[in-house]
Amino acid sequence: MEKHTIVWCGVRIEITFTPEEFGMVDHIELRSEGKAPLPVTKTGYRSHFMNNGTVTEYGGAVAFVTAWLDHEAERTGWRGAQLSLF
Repeated sequence: MEKHTIVWCGVRIEITFTPEEFGMVDHIELRSEGKAPLPVTKTGYRSHFMNNGTVTEYGGAVAFVTAWLDHEAERTGWRGAQLSLF
């Protein structure tokens, strides 16, 4: 298991990466500081399973998560935690 901390778009995020979880899949967990929403979660927490080797192909957990967040932010037009007045 690996643990990393990054700051993405001003949000501190803890990444936990477990390669070959259950001997079958890679597992990534994200936890944002203060439960700040991210393009991949409204609650600040995300658990994600994928095929073995996927994270390694991206160059590791930090590179994978950064690319994932960037992609989803662009795809959804995410602009950060926005408060509604209505």
